Amino acid sequence: MAVVDVIVNNCKALWRIPLVGQRLPWIFLGISIVGSIVKDTHLLPDTYFSNSRNLLNTYFVKVSWGWTLMLLTPFILLTSYNKEWTYALRRLSSLVVATAIWYTVTETFFYIEDATGTSCLMPESQVKGQVPYNEINTSSRCRKAGGQWDGFDISGHSFILSYSALVIAEEMAPMANVEMEVNSNTVLDLIYISLNSIVIIWVFMFCCTSVYFHAFSHKFFGTVFGILGWYITYRVWYLKPMSPGLPQQANKKGRQPS
Repeated sequence: MAVVDVIVNNCKALWRIPLVGQRLPWIFLGISIVGSIVKDTHLLPDTYFSNSRNLLNTYFVKVSWGWTLMLLTPFILLTSYNKEWTYALRRLSSLVVATAIWYTVTETFFYIEDATGTSCLMPESQVKGQVPYNEINTSSRCRKAGGQWDGFDISGHSFILSYSALVIAEEMAPMANVEMEVNSNTVLDLIYISLNSIVIIWVFMFCCTSVYFHAFSHKFFGTVFGILGWYITYRVWYLKPMSPGLPQQANKKGRQPS
């Protein structure tokens, strides 16, 4: 499939650019800072993506971890199945670790928001003023009532979008150094293209979050947690023997994982 081969090669070329392949965490931090400055100027007009009900947010971002797992699981299996089964299981365990980090961090965000808030701000059309704390005492109840909780709302979008993109990029990294062969694995190539497409969506929606939603501190902490989750695993723990390990690096002229 010539078209697939061209797209795959273009994706690999993109990740070989140092600014993209090696500086992605800094790109997320930069977008978060610059986007917040743009938001505070109030110069950017509202667009389709300033509405949280847009299709990408509804059907992709809100279930972003599901998309990440759905594509990374077969990708890791296909790039590991021709090795020992213990290696494949070990590599798949990285997704278990990543899921634990995602769940723990997001639940911590909810706890911080509940613990730092005292009241639910309701629209004037529903209730004038504030609903007493003893009536609506959690952020989830407040949102269900149509209000806005006044707690410290660390951006879950900034966290999950940066974290998912960094994990995907790390798992795809060896593919950038593998030359295309005539008998390449078409299924693997299609999943690779899908993963690259998802990363593009995550980065784009991260930009939208930065310029349209949340206060700077909320986005900054969300992004930092996303980067820390990636760094502690892929740059520290996974370098050690008792860990899921890193994706196996391929030689530049080696066979494409299949």
